[in-house]
Order: sequence, then C-alpha cells, then structure tokens
Amino acid sequence: MSALDIALHGLRELIADGTLRPGDRLPSEGELSDRLGVSRGSMREAIRMMAALGVLETRHGSGSYVGDLNAADLIRSLSLTVGLLPLDSILELYEMRRALEAHAASLASARIDDDVVAELGGVLDELERTEDPEAQSELDHHFHMRIAEVAGNEALASMLAVFRSRSRAYRIFTTDSAAEIKLHSDAGHRAILRGLQARDPIAAGAAAAGHVAQTEYWLRRLQPAASGLTDD
Repeated sequence: MSALDIALHGLRELIADGTLRPGDRLPSEGELSDRLGVSRGSMREAIRMMAALGVLETRHGSGSYVGDLNAADLIRSLSLTVGLLPLDSILELYEMRRALEAHAASLASARIDDDVVAELGGVLDELERTEDPEAQSELDHHFHMRIAEVAGNEALASMLAVFRSRSRAYRIFTTDSAAEIKLHSDAGHRAILRGLQARDPIAAGAAAAGHVAQTEYWLRRLQPAASGLTDD
C-alpha cells in the first residue's frame, strides 16, 4: 500500500468511525501525518483528493473541515469518474439504470399531482414536435429528472443524473436511425406518463424500464459508430 493510500484510508477511517464528524475541523497536516505515519506531502494530497470528492471542504486561511456528508452530494461526485467511462462500460451500467428509473417512476406515481402530470405532458408535446437534437436531449432530460425529483429521493435522483450525464454524450438522435429511434422514444415517454397519470406504480415502473431498455438496444446496435453519437 502506497503512502497516499495509507493517508486516504486513515482519513476515511477517522470519518467513518465518528472520530471526525460533519463540520469538524481536521487536525493540522503535521498532526495527521504523525498519527497516520505518512509524509506531509502524502497527507496534503489525500486531503485534496477527499475535497475533490466532496468529503472535505478546504477554507482558505482556516483549514480543512469534514463536509456535510450528504448522500446526494457525494453521489454527484461520481460524475468525475463515470464521465470518463467508454461506451462499453456505460452499457454495463444500464441494468442498474433500468432498475433505478423504474423505481423512480414507481415512487413518483404515488406522489405526483395533476399539475405535474400536466407539466410533463407539455414537455412531451414540445419534445414530440421538435426535430432539433439538442432540444430533444434537453427536453428528454428534463422529463426524466422531473420524475426523479417527484419520486422524493434526492440520492436516487443524483445517481440517475450521474448515469444520464454520461450516456447523453452519445448522440443517437443524429444517426441515420434517428426517425425510428424518436418514434419508439416518444411512445415510451407516453407510456411512462400514462402510468403516472393513472397513479399505477407497476405500469409506470415497467414503462420506465422498457424505455431505458430501448435506449440500451440502440446504443448497442450503433456502438461501432458511437464515438460521435444523445441519450433519449
């Protein structure tokens, strides 16, 4: 184990076991270095890395503090690494994404009100009218993330946002199959909305899972040309 690994592991343990709690100021680099048996340089780099992940907060002239350790915020930091994944690896995440999108839609079906149903219907009206790939991507993202918001679980919404942020980089709406993809995508959106409007968690969840599966299908089919390919 490298000195940096030791420093990272030691910091993590101090936070995980409650020695350092949210809002606590970290001991000095020198004290932490002596305590963990590493150099100050390794300790300083470990603190920087933990700060990049949102675990620590460095305040100029004051020192470093343990962050709020909010689940949603920490999950958002995964975008730093998920954003680097190639398409092959993104496709491996789709099984998880199907389950998460289905769960979000099921939860939302029990919590949605008529105003949000109408709002989502308006989004789909606009999405179905537009032929601009960028507008399609933005409207689609708004539709799905609004459902995740209504589901009421911020950590779940953050995880979906992380997954979607990477897959949207692959622009399937700009391929030769765009018209067919849009036809299936629009139908999938309407099926989700019908489940939500009916307050039917099974129908909403199944429609959401099927919709994500359609995206996965097209990404796999178009994979050889995916380097320039947007998620639906």
